[in-house]
Amino acid sequence: MQGGHMLIEEPVRLASVLCPSNTKFFPSLTKIVGTLGPKSRSVETIEQCLTAGMAVARFDFSGLNAEYHQETLNNLRTAVANAKKLCAVMLDTVGPEIQVQNTTGNSIELKAGNHVTITPDLSKIPSAEILPINFAHLAKAVKEGDTIFVGQYLFTGSETTSVWLEVLGTVDQDVSCLIKNSATLAGSIFTIHVSQVHIDLPTLSSYDKQVISTWGSSNNVDIISLSYTRHAEDVRELKEFLKSQNLQDTQIYAKIENAEGLEHFDEILEQADGIILSRGNLGIDLPPENVFLSQKSAIQKCNLAGKPAIVTRVVDSMTDNLRPTRAEATDVANAVLDGTDGILLGAETLRGLYPVDAVKTVGRICAEAETVYNQSLQFKRIIKHVGEPMSHAESVSSSAVRAAIKVKAAVIIAFTSSGKAAKLVAKYRPPMPVLAVFFPRQESGALKWDSSGTIQARQCLAVRGIYPVLANHSEADSANSKEEFGLKLALNYGKSIGMIKPYDRAVIFEKIGDSSVVKIIEFEDS
Repeated sequence: MQGGHMLIEEPVRLASVLCPSNTKFFPSLTKIVGTLGPKSRSVETIEQCLTAGMAVARFDFSGLNAEYHQETLNNLRTAVANAKKLCAVMLDTVGPEIQVQNTTGNSIELKAGNHVTITPDLSKIPSAEILPINFAHLAKAVKEGDTIFVGQYLFTGSETTSVWLEVLGTVDQDVSCLIKNSATLAGSIFTIHVSQVHIDLPTLSSYDKQVISTWGSSNNVDIISLSYTRHAEDVRELKEFLKSQNLQDTQIYAKIENAEGLEHFDEILEQADGIILSRGNLGIDLPPENVFLSQKSAIQKCNLAGKPAIVTRVVDSMTDNLRPTRAEATDVANAVLDGTDGILLGAETLRGLYPVDAVKTVGRICAEAETVYNQSLQFKRIIKHVGEPMSHAESVSSSAVRAAIKVKAAVIIAFTSSGKAAKLVAKYRPPMPVLAVFFPRQESGALKWDSSGTIQARQCLAVRGIYPVLANHSEADSANSKEEFGLKLALNYGKSIGMIKPYDRAVIFEKIGDSSVVKIIEFEDS
């Protein structure tokens, strides 16, 4: 397909799908984020998820409290030690979320064609006729004809657990709505989303600040996912707050969930460390026919900027089923072909029946899609975007990728202490993994939840293709040559997991003094 995303010879590839795929030492270059919760919080299950390919663990504070998440995080630490695999920790904020407070806990059955009133009067008992919410100004924000979605597991696409309402009018603070589909709302809290309407609530809520300053600070979280990011100022505000909590090393991934966030996407991308495309929310805030284009455009902008892009809501059916639908499998593959760095699993691992299988399945689909990813086209796009004259770092990192492809290297090895060198190489989307050898800096009083890791190394786990290798601080300092020590460490690690075999070539990207250099070596088993 000329000018497209796939460089394949049709007869060869179509025949090859009948043969089993080659087993790899890792599921995919594309990273998998798993949301930990009721069905995935035991040490055994987390360990299985890590082995299956989960690289980042997400903690969603919209429904579970800090004590619950602390127990889960403690289990993650144990699983990481058992599996001997690093895992980044992502804290997901609640943001400006409007909720129905179902104080009775009883299920509420809504029938299509009936009317229901949304009110800020929390003294009212929730029923099929009235839904109390925690926001007093909804009536000022909406108008006749606007669309409101309500549900506990909103945006799953299930017409039986979430409801679509059409605004008929407002009286004082109450909003009268027509029920468009029959649904049963179950649980204590239901989320409300108003399509393409600005909600006058802060992006970083007081609750979010409290969670970050306590749970986030005590656990020195690696990444914060800023829900409902609408402006670059939202990211700047969180940066300042993180500084005040001595969390300046924590990265911020802006979660784009509505048209307002897309409208200011370029400015948000400039400020954020990465982007999460929350397609569930986008899928109801935008017309369905526009969702795919927003995904492709946003991912391409992230790729050109060299910042990670993560896509959500890909295999919803695996919440209850062992296999994804054909459309979902194709959707995962297309996200990889678009250039996504990672796939985020939400309900599939949080409350799904098959959390480990979900990770395995998505990993296999990603790996297969990567075999036909048009790296050459993407490489040219990035080179053109960077322009001339290129900076020294851009020039050498792109040369490292070009050299690795030319000599068919098994890996690219990058020495780093901050992760920047490895990310710069990964920006050019090499088809082989990047082993990032970290030489951690010893900092007195640093908060760390594993003895050998650093926050910068774990953060690389959200970037496509990067696999951090951690050098022991004392051993690296005592070695005659830090680079030789790091190279031996990387090659031994690659050999141990089947990434490198005798006579494979490796491309080395390193800094010597003020210069960056690229070397090609051949691995000799000894």
